[in-house]
Amino acid sequence: MRRSSVAAAAFAVSSLACSQVQSKPVVQVFDTAITEAEVNQLQKGWCDAVLAISNAYQNGGYDAAKAKASAVIDTAYAYKFGPVAFKPTYAIGDSTFRTTRDGALAYFVGPDPTIPQFRDKKLGFATYRHWVSCEIKDYVMQLLGNTANTLGRVILTDSQGQIAEPEKTWTFLREIDGSVRIVLHHSSAPFDAR
Repeated sequence: MRRSSVAAAAFAVSSLACSQVQSKPVVQVFDTAITEAEVNQLQKGWCDAVLAISNAYQNGGYDAAKAKASAVIDTAYAYKFGPVAFKPTYAIGDSTFRTTRDGALAYFVGPDPTIPQFRDKKLGFATYRHWVSCEIKDYVMQLLGNTANTLGRVILTDSQGQIAEPEKTWTFLREIDGSVRIVLHHSSAPFDAR
């Protein structure tokens, strides 16, 4: 009787081992590719962030806008992971290229003494006008594995109905933690051939 119990147990273990070997493996894929949907979502998030910073300034002043802009920079840009190439639309001299988080913060909310219209004011791109709508019009999107580039326009409308259309080039990178961040932001004004 004892022998049959041992034999039955051995058969059960053998059957279990065979079923595990014969079962279909779970395929695990390591994929860091950025998708078109992610890029569209990130760009919409950037637009929403500019509007949120602008609204924070309108409702709570400079400190509220600065707090909102700080959160946006820490979420959208890769300053805490490595270098970011950031060139604002209206920037001159040594501050043309904003390689630091503080430089990006000055771009969004100021103070930015290098831009004449913002000099001596706590103003920046997101606060000098009350932006009420923002949309992205891409002309090129390149999906290159864990990076993506876009080239196009950002169409912003302020509370007076005036429209601005800066030209933007962005590069997004999937970071080691899985997040996708901006590592290059180049903005310029449309060329005036007058």
